[in-house]
Amino acid sequence: MTFTVGFDLDMTLIDPRAGMVALFDVLAAETGIPLDGAAFVTRLGPPLEDEFARYGIVGTESDRLVARYRALYADIVIPATEALPGAREALAAVASHGGETVVISAKHERHVRGHLDALGFEVAAVAGQLWATGKADALRAYGAEVYVGDHVGDIAGARAADALAVGVATGPMTMADLTIAGADVVLPDLSGFAAWLDSYLAATVH
Repeated sequence: MTFTVGFDLDMTLIDPRAGMVALFDVLAAETGIPLDGAAFVTRLGPPLEDEFARYGIVGTESDRLVARYRALYADIVIPATEALPGAREALAAVASHGGETVVISAKHERHVRGHLDALGFEVAAVAGQLWATGKADALRAYGAEVYVGDHVGDIAGARAADALAVGVATGPMTMADLTIAGADVVLPDLSGFAAWLDSYLAATVH
């Protein structure tokens, strides 16, 4: 059986919030900008530049802050990150049916790979710095027929790629938010993904 499932990363497969709060604290101390990491992690999903724009930080100032964030990221965030419930089982479920997984995220690709390596998650491919409908080209390129994410932007990306949109309510969006955004399937978390995949594959021809 040949099929490909795409996954978002932050708050879909992993919970990086503790490390991100700590990193924002470091940046705030370095710059004197009152960056609020606790608020930042309630709205994960969009590009980092969108968060800094909330403080009026744009253009070259934003570029410098993004660069500093990325320079510190591997040492602060990756070690503090945990797998979300059901994440390992979800990846294993795809593999058990002979499928492949790809991770498509707004995060910088080297940090996506860093998280996957640290947690021992094996995937076929990674694409980074893609957001919302910008994920569609990568989903089509990898032939992903399903895309799993926690944000309405992920649902938009899946729909733009004509992939089945599976929402998981482990991020900033509720199950109702994901349903309204057009998700084909909404799960409380990835703990139920393996059972859903069994039923999905049983009902489709591959």
